[in-house]
Amino acid sequence: MLIDTTAPLARAAVEAIRTGDVTALQDLLTAHPGLATARVGTMKTARPLLHIVTDWPGHLPDGPRTVTALVAAGADVNARFTGAHRESALHWAASCDDVPVLDALLDLGADIDADGGVIGDGTPLADAVAFGQWKCARRLVERGARMTLWQVAALGEADRVAAFFTSESGHPAAEDVSAALWCACHGGQQRTADYLLRRGGDINWIGYDRLTALDAAHREGHDTLVTWLREQGAKSAGELV
Repeated sequence: MLIDTTAPLARAAVEAIRTGDVTALQDLLTAHPGLATARVGTMKTARPLLHIVTDWPGHLPDGPRTVTALVAAGADVNARFTGAHRESALHWAASCDDVPVLDALLDLGADIDADGGVIGDGTPLADAVAFGQWKCARRLVERGARMTLWQVAALGEADRVAAFFTSESGHPAAEDVSAALWCACHGGQQRTADYLLRRGGDINWIGYDRLTALDAAHREGHDTLVTWLREQGAKSAGELV
């Protein structure tokens, strides 16, 4: 069922979700069978109700109870957004650093490694790390999310970073090491950045948002790391033009 955002039912459901009025939401779900699986929007851009719970900036009142009520009424915990990407509600919760809602979704069966994210068609962990949502990133790791080199580098997971260089599959590709170095600086992880620099990472690799590792560290306010990077010969993207 597709409901236009201006329809009274859609407005009532969205209001109940955003205010944390779980009782009102449950009344609507009972009175309108199929509402839990409805999408709000248009044929080109539509959100399941779980995506309203997890929409930016997240942290809605009684979010976990709202998630539970929707899933109990039949909402698909792994339903995807319809539009420019295929993100699940878990992607959106991760992008808001909303740990309680993230936990509720996982407890109810959300796919922790779902693809379709705006970051390289990746997982909720990819979103959390790329957007600097560190609480959700660490919770996803705690709960068993699959990790890539750039993700563990951004989190400063030294043992996991080292494991990529000692695995039977061989040394990571040069660009992957440089990307991981960039992400370590994005995450403020100087020790990890140093490790990756000593393993061939290009300190002046221009990566995401057309920034170098120095630019990324500066943007995130990692002043001590910025000083260290300068000492290693790091430059901003503007200096490399």
